[in-house]
Amino acid sequence: MKKFVVRFTEEAEADLLRLFDYLLERDIIAAERAQKAIGKSIELLEIFPFSCRKAGGGARDPFLRELIIPFGNSGYVALFEIEAEGYVTILAVRHQREDDYH
Repeated sequence: MKKFVVRFTEEAEADLLRLFDYLLERDIIAAERAQKAIGKSIELLEIFPFSCRKAGGGARDPFLRELIIPFGNSGYVALFEIEAEGYVTILAVRHQREDDYH
């Protein structure tokens, strides 16, 4: 079974910090739970990145996908690209209730 290396763009790292900061201001326990939920879900990308839905309908780029991360009543969405060199690059992360990626 092929194992992919997961990496983050600077923008995706900034998204994660923004999302955690938002929760930290309101509920530190929820922030810790969110961090664990996101980390656990991202582990899936090391083995099964093609199991995630295609982003934007998939017509433009079948390697651009979205990982749905359940958390509470909603959750998060991670936009990522599967690359030929065995990498999965997370491009952006947003809360499901946000309009779009930042």
